[in-house]
Amino acid sequence: MKRSATAVWKGSIKEGSGVLTSESKTLDNTPYSFKSRFETGTGTNPEELIGAAHAGCFAMALSLELGKAGFTPESLEATATVTMDADKLEVTHSDLVLKAKIPSIGEDQFQQIAAGAKAGCPISKLLKAEISLQATLVS
Repeated sequence: MKRSATAVWKGSIKEGSGVLTSESKTLDNTPYSFKSRFETGTGTNPEELIGAAHAGCFAMALSLELGKAGFTPESLEATATVTMDADKLEVTHSDLVLKAKIPSIGEDQFQQIAAGAKAGCPISKLLKAEISLQATLVS
């Protein structure tokens, strides 16, 4: 399986701007710029997209692992906050926060399965950054 996206950038780093288009067209000439990445501006940025990819991948990986253990989640709400050291231009962290509603699962088993999903998620494997997880069962 292969997926692709295209970036088109025009102009200098600070005054220029770009657009992102994904194969699925979920992103379709979606704007991004220096301001949307390093300041506050309209549009998306690579770190936000990495966060979305990591949260989505982790939620799916967790659903898979829960299913293998005989559990079906009612809901998994995963948020990934990606931190970049702007001076080094290096992503340093992706911090996952999970709120999960899973009938009949114990806390220890939940934490163990969540940790395994964090480690096994393909996006986690892709990132060289430190990855943390705060997982909470909700009722």
